Amino acid sequence: MSDYTSCFKRVEKKYMLTARQAEAMRQGMAPYVKPDAYSHYTICNIYYDTEDYQLIRTSLEKPVYKEKLRVRSYGVPRWDSPVFIELKKKFDGVVYKRRITVKEIEGDAFLKGKSAHRTDQIGKEIEWFMKRYRPKPQVFIGYDREAYAGTENPDLRITFDTNIRGRDWDVSLGSGDYGELVIPREKILMELKIPGSAPLWLSRLLSENGIFPQSFSKYGTYYEQMVKDEHRNFVHRKT
Repeated sequence: MSDYTSCFKRVEKKYMLTARQAEAMRQGMAPYVKPDAYSHYTICNIYYDTEDYQLIRTSLEKPVYKEKLRVRSYGVPRWDSPVFIELKKKFDGVVYKRRITVKEIEGDAFLKGKSAHRTDQIGKEIEWFMKRYRPKPQVFIGYDREAYAGTENPDLRITFDTNIRGRDWDVSLGSGDYGELVIPREKILMELKIPGSAPLWLSRLLSENGIFPQSFSKYGTYYEQMVKDEHRNFVHRKT
């Protein structure tokens, strides 16, 4: 069923930028990076969670260890398009991502337990996760990404995400990449993905432009908006 499996171990840092800061970063890093193979693309994600959103609620408490499961596609997939089933874990600031690649229709059957058991290690880990939490598709998150990789160190990745949107209805990758804005349209989320410490030129560039890391979760932010909306609706019904 799987085309291939893959594992990643790295430090990920996030920064919320203005348009001016984003342009300063693009200009300053130009001598040290090159556009990713696809450069500009749309990412679609389905986040799996328990009925009471246990996984994201735990994540927002910022524990030393947390984990989540999502299904990702690049663009809106057809039934036979490749998608990635990703088990993402974070321990003591280090991110471990393990994923398998399947066709969209096969991935849905696998996560529902309607296909043959996996024999590969990552597939078994995903099966264990599904049995432990019994999660279901809860939220769609999509965004448009501009990606760069280091010229000397290709493991260094710098991405800019815009138009971050989400929905908790019609939660299917094949239903399209539409949704409600998660952050204001003028804000740009920059992510640094590095296997170790940041190069000196990058640290200097961040400092010169007053750019500092912050904790941010696309799924977490959308979930918090859901909770606020539910509270407002409850208050409105009571009054």
